[in-house]
Amino acid sequence: MASRRNLAASIGGWSAQHRKTAVFGWLLFVVLAVVIGGMSGTDKITKAERGVGESGRAARIIDDAGISEPAGEMILVRSDKLVAQDPKFRAAVDDVINRVNATQIKDKGPATQHLRSPYAGQGGISSDKHSALIQFDMAGDSEKAVDNIQPVLDAVAAARGAHSDVVIEQFGDASGDKWFKDTIAKDFTRAEWTAVPLALGILLVAFGAVVAALLPVALALTAFIAAGGLLALSSHLMPVGDNAQSVMLLIGLAVGVDYCMFYLRREREERAKGRDPETALRIAAATSGRSVLISGITVIVAMAGMLLSGLSEFESMASATILVVLTAVLGSLTVLPALLSMLGDKVDFGKIPGLAKMRRPTGGSKVWGKILGVVLTRPRATAVLAGGLLIALTIPVVGMKTAQLPLDKELPTDLSIVQTYQHIEKAFPGGPAPAQVVVKTKNPDDPKLAAAWDNFRRAAIATGKMHEPIEVERQGTTNIFKISVPLAGGGLDKTSNDALATLRDKVVPETLNKVDGIQDAPVTGNTAGNKDFNDKLGAARLPIFAFVLGFAFLLMLVSFRSIAIAATAIVLNLLSVGAAYGVMTLVFQHGYGDFLVGTDAPGAVVSWIPMFLFVILFGLSMDYHVFVVSRIREAYDKGMDTKEAVSHGIRTTAGVVTSAATIMVAVFAVFGTLSMQSMKQFGVGLAVAVLLDATIIRGLLLPAVMSLLGDHNWYLPRWLNWLPQMDHGDEAVDVPAPAAEPAPAYAGANGYQAPGYEPAYPGTGYDENVSSSRRIPRPPAG
Repeated sequence: MASRRNLAASIGGWSAQHRKTAVFGWLLFVVLAVVIGGMSGTDKITKAERGVGESGRAARIIDDAGISEPAGEMILVRSDKLVAQDPKFRAAVDDVINRVNATQIKDKGPATQHLRSPYAGQGGISSDKHSALIQFDMAGDSEKAVDNIQPVLDAVAAARGAHSDVVIEQFGDASGDKWFKDTIAKDFTRAEWTAVPLALGILLVAFGAVVAALLPVALALTAFIAAGGLLALSSHLMPVGDNAQSVMLLIGLAVGVDYCMFYLRREREERAKGRDPETALRIAAATSGRSVLISGITVIVAMAGMLLSGLSEFESMASATILVVLTAVLGSLTVLPALLSMLGDKVDFGKIPGLAKMRRPTGGSKVWGKILGVVLTRPRATAVLAGGLLIALTIPVVGMKTAQLPLDKELPTDLSIVQTYQHIEKAFPGGPAPAQVVVKTKNPDDPKLAAAWDNFRRAAIATGKMHEPIEVERQGTTNIFKISVPLAGGGLDKTSNDALATLRDKVVPETLNKVDGIQDAPVTGNTAGNKDFNDKLGAARLPIFAFVLGFAFLLMLVSFRSIAIAATAIVLNLLSVGAAYGVMTLVFQHGYGDFLVGTDAPGAVVSWIPMFLFVILFGLSMDYHVFVVSRIREAYDKGMDTKEAVSHGIRTTAGVVTSAATIMVAVFAVFGTLSMQSMKQFGVGLAVAVLLDATIIRGLLLPAVMSLLGDHNWYLPRWLNWLPQMDHGDEAVDVPAPAAEPAPAYAGANGYQAPGYEPAYPGTGYDENVSSSRRIPRPPAG
């Protein structure tokens, strides 16, 4: 009588029987997702949507008033020898102003507006008199300013060439965006498309055949492409941030390749044991397919925790990751079984000499077999040593400092854009990124406002924490004014945060808030935005941690019907995440080994990285945990004792886990080579965590702990017996017994063994080469 089949087995069985429908259905899905997504367009996160706290309130005031904020630019003219009043110095400044004022956007008129001469007002000349700051705005839509900045850059370059007595440098919103577009965007593109051939090369080594190696990459890329279209559609409900696509490719490639490898390696393994193609595929669907389903759900739910953050950028990256993982799971469960059914043993086509012998794993990894021999012989010592190492790596987390990095910390200091930023910051503290007070008034023409601006300026300067030029500008014909206030410090350091607190808590309340007719005066700007972001992130940590940990525990409990397995999964994953945090702290905060990733330690970890890494790593770590523990439980349910099952499960999954982890580490490490400090930390953190997870956690600590727990691994209280019983092995598949073959004498613990036949796993009493219909299965635990 047929046994019940789990969902993954049912989907895989249907796909194998309806191969053309599954394959062409997948291709149609990918094409429709791309076409419809392209037609709908992508909604990007606006500044008002990105903001939180008081800075977010300021952004919404500007947005509600229909104000399109122009892109601001600054030109620094400086000289070590000449002072600003020197005729040659002044002639250079005037020449820059004339050239910039003369720039034109083709068929659209002047390229600039609101140009302020350093000689026309307060604060345009540095305190040492050797620098002058020219400020102006780009004309037109700020979103298109990056496309219109080139004539201005050319004009400044011409002035630079005409005045060798001074140094002329430009920095601003549009010129900075253009630099990022031309430099960093190419950096990202190179990294993204380096990851694909790198993954393919590792797969060629893992499978030893071209077709088998191409399948996981093809599945991952088509899943990413389809998810991109779905992301465009979903952006109309949840707008997309700038980093969403890069994160989606990174995670999509990792999980897509992993899921395909899990499935493909199990199918190849079953064929190597003598199963017929149909049976091998059904067993792969029932076992690895189920692991893929559980792993995918875990990643999706972990990422859903980011939706509790209340931060639009996090919500955007969460939605992108959820979509690409969901699409990868769908492809793995549907089109992959159909393709494997079509290809059969042709999946091994294109064998590579010297590597082809790896294409059909049968007896497990010899290297891991030797390691496991030591681990299972001395489980207590292994657990103490491996656990102690991870705890030691976690200790630096106690002193971890997080911060939003200023430009000169985010990018290498030898870049021209960073040096210009530093020169402006040195000559005009707070100048590159001043605080802005957005003032909403009842009557913008009220004569009392002029006195209010003067009182505000005097109070701000009197604190000693704010500097000239403090500028007041009405926003068009609206009732909104914007006051620009340079803060002391580097913009994101303690000095600047103290100045911001003084501005918000003392200067604004004691001046602007006391003026009748001023309705609101929130403070925004880079310093304020980062402060509000960090405050919001800090408040979101506990709910996100609780959500992810709680759901992961429940999922493991339901999947394996074991309190111990669920608790072990949580503890081991926390150890790998904590160790990754510790390594990041050592490298990027304390500078140990920072030269290995081509950087100088900025002295802090980027504030958003720990939380985002926790969610991603917890999801990805569950991939391996579910895959390995499912194989252990499968062997246990067939009659092995726990130690034998652990040995069998680790050895038979070691190859695919090692290959999958190698791909993940390589892909993530590529992102560690990018110029931006945040991407370096993101890539290094992910790579280290996956490396530790696939080696120390899965290869040493997991088998040691499970060996020590013994049958307690499978403990389930009676009051939880109502949990559904799930199959972990091929009992979900009807495997017919061999035709008229005489039953030889029983020679093993769990099955029959022909005379003179060598067991697949000597010493375990377990022979995978014997059909499941002839084994003595263990009754399900619990």
